[in-house]
Amino acid sequence: MSRFRTKLTLSVLCLASVGLSSLQAEARTFKNAYISFEMQDNWKCQLEQTEWVCRAEDPQEAKEAVIILTAKETGPTDSYEIYAGHMDNPINTVTQSGIPLTSLVKYKSQEQKINDQKWLDALHQDSEVPNYFTRYLATIKDQIAILVTFSAHNKHYAKHSPNFDRTIRSLRVIATKDLLNRPDLGPLHGSSDILGAPISGAMPTDLIAPEETAAHAKAKKSIFQNEMLIGLALFILAVLGYVGMKIYQKRR
Repeated sequence: MSRFRTKLTLSVLCLASVGLSSLQAEARTFKNAYISFEMQDNWKCQLEQTEWVCRAEDPQEAKEAVIILTAKETGPTDSYEIYAGHMDNPINTVTQSGIPLTSLVKYKSQEQKINDQKWLDALHQDSEVPNYFTRYLATIKDQIAILVTFSAHNKHYAKHSPNFDRTIRSLRVIATKDLLNRPDLGPLHGSSDILGAPISGAMPTDLIAPEETAAHAKAKKSIFQNEMLIGLALFILAVLGYVGMKIYQKRR
């Protein structure tokens, strides 16, 4: 019996090890001058001027979600208290197409300890782009302030949220103290800039537009209406057939 238990335990451990290895194999590591993290292996990051934009390689999935990284030299506008005040209230922005947005705060800033680094974590709706949730992770280390945003369309947030969680748990701040003296290591905003100000401008222009969502909903409504009409027509035909059969039987 003890041998059986030992074999069973070893089998479970082997399966767990294989499962963990497969999960690790599915992750892709991103690393720049100030941060590293893991993301799905079908995602990639690209530098867009001063911001890093990470998206899925699949064109359709790339429209559903996006991760954006930005960093700056700390200045008078950088403190956890100031970040919390910004995260805890509706955010007013203007999209690249000129649409004014006022966000809905889904949850206020929460302090998170991620790999021995303090982060503030908050979630907004319609803060950077219409019909998208955006989760904000902000931190300060030495003279560097970092913001990572995780955005996904309302209809697809539940799909991408677990992947966002895994990426967040893997966040590691790797900025060295001499980073400010090494501009070749990566682009940083200056100390007078506002952390997160360029996020809406860095948002890809091919995300799911509000009119696409409306058209999809209209199409679904149209299909539903057509199905109702077809069902009603079949019911009427069935009634007419039943009445006709009764009349025929009486005449006989």
